[in-house]
Amino acid sequence: MRRFLLAGLVGLMALVGSGVPAGAQEPVLLHAAGSLKAALTEVAQAFEAQTGIAVKPAFGASGLLRERIAKGEAAEVFASADLGNPQALAQAGLAGPVVLFARNELCAFARPGVAVTPETLLERMLDPAVKLGTSTPKADPSGDYAFAVFARAEAVKPGAKAALEAKALQLTGGPGSVPAPAGVNVYGHKLGNGEADLFLAYCTNAQPLATEQPGVTLVRLPAALAVGADYGLTVLGNASPNAYRLAMFMLSQAGQEILAKHGFSAPLLPREGKN
Repeated sequence: MRRFLLAGLVGLMALVGSGVPAGAQEPVLLHAAGSLKAALTEVAQAFEAQTGIAVKPAFGASGLLRERIAKGEAAEVFASADLGNPQALAQAGLAGPVVLFARNELCAFARPGVAVTPETLLERMLDPAVKLGTSTPKADPSGDYAFAVFARAEAVKPGAKAALEAKALQLTGGPGSVPAPAGVNVYGHKLGNGEADLFLAYCTNAQPLATEQPGVTLVRLPAALAVGADYGLTVLGNASPNAYRLAMFMLSQAGQEILAKHGFSAPLLPREGKN
C-alpha cells in the first residue's frame, strides 16, 4: 500500500510540473465524501489563506459524486471515501493517478438506552428487536464497509451475513435517502429520531456526535469484525493548475495535520520519533 501511495504521489507531482495551461483564477471545484466535510472545509480555508485561491466544494456520497462526474458534471479534485470510485474515473480516462490520502474505520453508534459492548455487538446487531442502520452500498462506501462487516460476521457466527444483510436499514447515502436538517450529523439524526437503534458509520463521527447527541455511545468493532476505510484522491482531466495545488496541499503536512485533527489517520504525516 505504501508503494501504491508513493506511485500516485509521484504521478501527481509530475502533472503539477507538466505545463498544464494556466487558467483564470476561478475557484477550484472540489468534490468530496460527506465524511470529509468538516476536515476539508478547514483544509480549503487554510489553502485559501495561504494561496489566495478559493475552493468551491460539493460534498456527498462518493458513489453518487462519481456518477455525477462521469456524466459530465464539472469537477477538478475528487476526494473519495474509498479507492474504487476514483480508480473507476482514472480507468475511464477521466482522472489522473489515485493517491491514498487518509484512513478511517467503521464503528457502531448506539442510541441512549441501547446497552452494547464490543463483546455483545454482533449479538445486538442480530437481535430482531434492534433496528440496525447503515448507509447505502454502491452509492456510499460507508454502506459497502458495513456490508463487509457482515461478511466478516459470517466467520464468527454462520448465517450472520444473510441475517444482517436482510435486516439492515439503508437509511443514508442513497439517491432517495432523506437528509438530515442542515448542519446536523445525519447518523445522530437517525438515531435521535428512532429510525435506528444501532448505526454502523465512520468512527470520525464521534466528534460531531459528542456535541450534538451526547447520549449516543460509540462502540469499537471487535477485531473479528473490524473494517478499515482507505480514502482516495485524484485530479480530474483538464483541471486547472490550481486544482493540482489544492491536491498537493491536501497531501502536505499542513493538510494531513488538519485531517488528523478531525480524527482521520493521515498516512503522509511523519512518524513520531523518526528523523
